[in-house]
Amino acid sequence: MKKHCYFKKNNIEHIDYKDVALIEKFLTPSGRIMARKNTGVSAKKQRALSLAIKRARFMGLLPYVRS
Repeated sequence: MKKHCYFKKNNIEHIDYKDVALIEKFLTPSGRIMARKNTGVSAKKQRALSLAIKRARFMGLLPYVRS
């Protein structure tokens, strides 16, 4: 069964790095970015999501690693 893109389903055009609550849904408990196979996010949105996560980490909004 194919998973559908979360962002397309909820009409989210722009993935903002400041929206930490949304971004955290796509992180594992250890803080790693989840794969497209697991989340069902489209390739274009996955690239934007990973960029937003990396920006949020750099700005200190998200931790790089969780213990």
